[in-house]
Amino acid sequence: MNIREEVEKREYEYLSPFATKSAESKGRAMDEEKCSIRTDFQRDRDRIVHSKAFRRLMHKTQVFLAPEGDHYRTRLTHTIEVSQIARTIARGAGLNEDLAEAIAMGHDLGHTPFGHSGESVLAEIYPKGFRHNVQSLRVVDVLESGSKRRGMNLTQEVRDGILNHTGSTVPMTPEGQIVKVSDRIAYINHDIDDAIRSGIITVGDLPKESIEILGDTHKKRIDTLVRDMIEHSYGKPTAQLSEEKMSAMNELRTFMFKNVYHNSNVKKVEDINKVRDIVESLYNYYLENWQLLPKELLAMKDEYDIEELVKDHVAGMTDRYAINTYEEITKNYKRFF
Repeated sequence: MNIREEVEKREYEYLSPFATKSAESKGRAMDEEKCSIRTDFQRDRDRIVHSKAFRRLMHKTQVFLAPEGDHYRTRLTHTIEVSQIARTIARGAGLNEDLAEAIAMGHDLGHTPFGHSGESVLAEIYPKGFRHNVQSLRVVDVLESGSKRRGMNLTQEVRDGILNHTGSTVPMTPEGQIVKVSDRIAYINHDIDDAIRSGIITVGDLPKESIEILGDTHKKRIDTLVRDMIEHSYGKPTAQLSEEKMSAMNELRTFMFKNVYHNSNVKKVEDINKVRDIVESLYNYYLENWQLLPKELLAMKDEYDIEELVKDHVAGMTDRYAINTYEEITKNYKRFF
């Protein structure tokens, strides 16, 4: 019995005609023998979840730099929340839940240490610029290699969803479109939760009109947005929120940028300067001492320039590994230079 073929057959029976069917995937860059149990999208999800890059998300900052408390989100918990929201919407709208989950699990694999603060520094010092979504695609295409292949060799649909989960480009599948919105639903609402917990803002500070539309609690806001997206995506070729709910969510996002993301109490100047010093120092150190890069990166030096490989190494670091490495190289500065 071929379980995968049975699953693929059932997708035509219960999914929306606009859903991305596993059997109709545009395929992989390198042909592979099909799994007898899992569909291609399920297989992609598993490759991502079992990767080293996915495990490192546990120790990468979401918003708060070095938070004092056990309940603040990390890049991994954010990823899980995005996946949960995307899967719920996909299931409710009759779309491919496995594809949505695979994209969600892989969308932030390229994030730097220290969240967007680290990303901003790397974008400045790496000559070709840096965007975490582009780096996420590089992680799955090149940096996470199996025993017999370069990269994860994911399907085109998952790769497209990862690359286009942020920015102005619309993902080519409705499932990718779901993840793009689910990412925003997740981070705006869980960052509000973390900001209230930290005392940076109070519930009363939130924009009243947005709260009246979306709800006055974390649970109500997510429920409202999930239900709205299901309603406006069911039986349609694209997945989207209603104009009213999207506008209310964007108002919350604007509030968060003004009062939290750019708030000096959240990211103190001295902390941002520390991030800059660490990221710049690591980048320059490995640029001068490229022979000390991990062996898997050194194996690619004939294919990619050293600056790109150094960028890959620094971007892949967890917060604590970056700090520990920085302390080690500055302590032994004279020995290496």
